Amino acid sequence: MLASSTMLFVELALIRWAGANVVHLSYFSNFILLGSFLGIGIGFLIPAARGQWLKRWTPIPLALLVVFVRAYPVQVRQSSSEVIYFTAVKTTGLPQWVTLPAIFLLTALIMAGIGKITADLFRQLASLDAYRYDLLGSITGSISFAVLSWLRAPSVVWGVIAAVALLILGGRRNSLLYGVPLTAMVAALFLESTTAGISWSPYYKIQLEASPTTTRTYFISANGVPHQSTAPLPVLLRENSPYRQAYEQTPRNPHKRVLVIGAGNGNDVAVALAHGAQRVDAVEIDPRLQEIGAQLHPAKPYDDPRVHAYINDGRAFLERTNAKYDLIILALPDSLTLVSGASNLRLESYLFTRQAFEAARDHLTPDGAFAMYNYYRKSWLVDRFAGDLDDLYGHAPCMTTYKRNAAVLVAGMTPGDQSCKQIWQPSGPVPAAATDDHPFPYLLHRTIPTIYLGALGAILLVTLLSVRLAGVRIRSTVRYTDMFLLGAAFMLLETKNVIGFALYFGTTWLVNALVFFGVLVSVLAAVEVRRRLRRVNQLLLQLLLFASLAVAWLVPVQSVLALPFAGRLAAAIALAFAPIFCANLIFSDRLALAPDPTSAFGANLLGALTGGALEYLALMTGYQALLLIVAMLYLGACIAMRFTGRGPGGGTTRTPREAVAVKT
Repeated sequence: MLASSTMLFVELALIRWAGANVVHLSYFSNFILLGSFLGIGIGFLIPAARGQWLKRWTPIPLALLVVFVRAYPVQVRQSSSEVIYFTAVKTTGLPQWVTLPAIFLLTALIMAGIGKITADLFRQLASLDAYRYDLLGSITGSISFAVLSWLRAPSVVWGVIAAVALLILGGRRNSLLYGVPLTAMVAALFLESTTAGISWSPYYKIQLEASPTTTRTYFISANGVPHQSTAPLPVLLRENSPYRQAYEQTPRNPHKRVLVIGAGNGNDVAVALAHGAQRVDAVEIDPRLQEIGAQLHPAKPYDDPRVHAYINDGRAFLERTNAKYDLIILALPDSLTLVSGASNLRLESYLFTRQAFEAARDHLTPDGAFAMYNYYRKSWLVDRFAGDLDDLYGHAPCMTTYKRNAAVLVAGMTPGDQSCKQIWQPSGPVPAAATDDHPFPYLLHRTIPTIYLGALGAILLVTLLSVRLAGVRIRSTVRYTDMFLLGAAFMLLETKNVIGFALYFGTTWLVNALVFFGVLVSVLAAVEVRRRLRRVNQLLLQLLLFASLAVAWLVPVQSVLALPFAGRLAAAIALAFAPIFCANLIFSDRLALAPDPTSAFGANLLGALTGGALEYLALMTGYQALLLIVAMLYLGACIAMRFTGRGPGGGTTRTPREAVAVKT
């Protein structure tokens, strides 16, 4: 349990911490996830008598990774004609072609060591007993990291917990070999955590700096990228300020009730109050950003009794409220990070879909208006959003442009509800709107960008080489092709469910943590059921699995969103966890009957790595189509089981205890 808990805790910590210090990983966080699966898979596939050096040297690559990233933090200006990254304004550190491979390989080495520790303990128990404790440890690690996120604990706390766990696992014999590098790691994290102005939210490493020229003005960076700044009200209201456009271009609007999505430190809230708003609902997903505004904003907007602050996802707030607003403002909601390490969904992606714009329009009063602004970087992105507003409102929105590709779009309910100095006109072909099924507003076309293809190709090549160099005989693992396919299918299914819950209930860290907890509990429930059965009917389980996948495929997302909260929760749980439960009954039965359960589990983990790479297909197909790929992978696994003698009618009559006896 401790080894498994440490394994998941370190994986989650590396995803969060590396993304906070290497900007590119904020948009490619499953880079760390794939490296983790590679390492853990190798740790499980290496025979028991080999690879003991991995266990002894585990803390060294961990310390090297932390010290390396702290010494050479990378800020990249990622320019691409295919996808937009909101990255740093300057480039620092080593070239990304040096940094990213180094991080990937060090991550794989770290997790291979912890995986080897876990695998050697795994072998000491009957397969389902071992898997049961592995899941209990994973649940413990997941909950532990979620609690630290809730407490906004600094990175040094994560490091201390990981170090203590590794020291216990290493034993007295390795205390010196473990102690020196772990001390170096904790020291590096301590220096980071005690740097002036550094704090952590559930989403970012936040750096706060006071302006050297303007009093009571602060600059806020998130994950190393300039993100927000507080400003006095006269600065916010100066001539041609983007904050004024929503009000100046809707002169007939009373602006009594205003909704600000992406309220942040409170600039837009202060401007709304200055224009006479009687009620301002300020929605901000990050509690730390809102807290900074409440403490340091010179206008003190959050102290005003007319302001009601909500720490929530903006789309989720729109889905749950029945309030009507005179003005809804989408204020700079570029999140600079992904929802989870297993997907390409950014925190704000569901705010920019056609369905989200429709939801905002449905919450406007008859003479209301919608406004959005940002540094959009590319003219085609402005055209995508403006074209969508044009279709929804039946007329072109106002558009005000500024330097650095900044733009403000304002759309009144009718043409008479807006007064424009400039009407939007497309600069070229208008890209198709993002949708809830394809929530990638920053992707120009339905394609996988070459930067992702190159990285994924390199990862798969490194995987093959690493497996071979680790002394794993690939031919000997062919008998576990079904386990490999089960791992790939499960990873895709888990990702699809994370995305589904993010749409239904918001992209907050809490929703994400609860989904992963629910997945682990569902898997554990399947294991507990299998442990109590003398035999299972594989054919029946397979039919139930494909039936549950078919239901999840056929039920429209919008019909679930239309349900009240209780009904939506029940439907989401049933659609998400029924296939997971059935799939893991099949997996548990196969694991119980495997001649070498540890190698079978390793093959399953390498399959999960492949599933993580296949998730990028959603950039072309959308997320609902992933269920078809999941079904194809499960079908391949079921066919492969027949050739291993574990399909319906073959090998399903042994109990787990008998299977262990046969292995012995």
